[in-house]
Amino acid sequence: MAEVINMPRLSDTMEEGTVAKWLKNVGDKVEEGDILAEIETDKATMEFESFHQGTLLHIGIQEGEGAPVDSLLAIIGEEGEDISDLLNGSAEGGSSASEEEKDAKPEAEESSADDDSHEAAEIPDGVEIVTMPRLSDTMEEGTVASWLKNVGDKVEEGDILAEIETDKATMEFESFYAGTLLHIGIQEGEGAPVDSLLAIIGPEGTDVDAVLKAQSSGGAKSKPKKEAASKEETSTSEDTSQKEVTTTTAQDGQRIFASPLAKKIADEKGINLADVKGTGDNGRIVKKDIENFKPSAQPAAPATSDKAAEAAAPVAPVNLPVGEESVEEVKNSTMRKVIAKRLGESKFTAPHYYLTIEVDMDNAKASRAQINNLPDTKVSFNDMVLKACAMALKKHPQVNTTWNGDTTIFKHHVHMGVAVAVDEGLVVPVIKFADQMTLSQLGSSVKDLAGRARSKKIKPEEMEGSTFTVSNLGMFGIQEFTSIINQPNSAILSVGAIVEKPVVKNGEIVVGSTMKVTLACDHRTVDGATGAQFLQTLRAYLENPVTMLA
Repeated sequence: MAEVINMPRLSDTMEEGTVAKWLKNVGDKVEEGDILAEIETDKATMEFESFHQGTLLHIGIQEGEGAPVDSLLAIIGEEGEDISDLLNGSAEGGSSASEEEKDAKPEAEESSADDDSHEAAEIPDGVEIVTMPRLSDTMEEGTVASWLKNVGDKVEEGDILAEIETDKATMEFESFYAGTLLHIGIQEGEGAPVDSLLAIIGPEGTDVDAVLKAQSSGGAKSKPKKEAASKEETSTSEDTSQKEVTTTTAQDGQRIFASPLAKKIADEKGINLADVKGTGDNGRIVKKDIENFKPSAQPAAPATSDKAAEAAAPVAPVNLPVGEESVEEVKNSTMRKVIAKRLGESKFTAPHYYLTIEVDMDNAKASRAQINNLPDTKVSFNDMVLKACAMALKKHPQVNTTWNGDTTIFKHHVHMGVAVAVDEGLVVPVIKFADQMTLSQLGSSVKDLAGRARSKKIKPEEMEGSTFTVSNLGMFGIQEFTSIINQPNSAILSVGAIVEKPVVKNGEIVVGSTMKVTLACDHRTVDGATGAQFLQTLRAYLENPVTMLA
């Protein structure tokens, strides 16, 4: 009998998996224990073996595709076995939904036809529907900051209706129609998506309820002809080259207030706005001021001096680089998506704060050199930091905790997480009972776990259960940085590079070796004083390494 194989849960936090590679093809023989595929989880890419034997009859998830845990991954059975019932069973929900959509489609078409047949008659002549404009290329919704017209006010073309707050700025929105403001659809301080009903302008006495009913049923689709025409005119005028630019500053240096439509018309007619007297609100120049403007005789311009003529001479063109913009969109791996989710949850749920100290590493360098002179012994500075952290955690148990809502969980064991960079992102192998290990044992464990993490051979249980995490970027020359707490830990230590620099010792300036470390703490469990005391203990161990061997 055929066996259905679902996407396995390969870690306690895994919610979906991606098939990185299939090692068996449809039709291949499969034995118990054979590796079927490599599956990418939220923590690593792992080999998935078969618990059944037979022939691989069906592959449900192709290479590179992801699916939630328990989704159909494959079917194994006897060669030639009919698996249509198993496949139909997994697709039943989709087929029934598809039939319902087909049944509903004719009704929707009939309803749409009815609406189209009535929409032309539902909007009275002269009534214009004004919608929330798209005032920037990235604008998706806008907020009405203030209305400059009230219901019942007369509106002329070019009058400012409202100030609208976009995703980039607060901008004035002018009317392209003349009439009476019959209805305001979005009140001051309220926001709405682009193309939402903003206002209705039309003849005084129009039945607004009928217009609103027509607009909600789709009758406004064919109305904004004048607005479209105005936009076409605007785009045409913008495309015209070698056009004189109108000034918006008067001769006395004062700013000239004019509507965008008035500026456009003045630009087309070659009218200087400084010569026009505005009749709009606060002296603003509107469309009718430009149309009614009659130029007076202008005094002859005074002769310019030779220096002025030289200054007015055209500047030689500058050759600017010309290139082609290009982008590439790459699908995020499951690990990358989980890193984003987990670190986002940590950063925005745990109130982080940071404490930084600078540690004198002269004694640590000398001690490491002596230890590494022993046969078959190799200790790194990172091993010394891990040992110092493990011992400091035993003295400051409040740092070795987990926030649990109504309670705080104190961990009496020390499981040290070590951040390791891999090609797909970041993994955190865990060294269990790190406080009970020697420096050389810590070094061997870190080397083994990091190597298997990079070669994708690490097991899920070897990346679970950390109580504290260390992230070291010193090997990249980074002197100081901050990390995001690896929940459910309460703290993470960021380790920088050891640098040589002038330091003061015994009243004299000498060359010394120092290293900066930064402790990120969850303020819900670790107070500032507790974090500072932990760092003091850590400094004491690192500056006197012999105390870690006692």
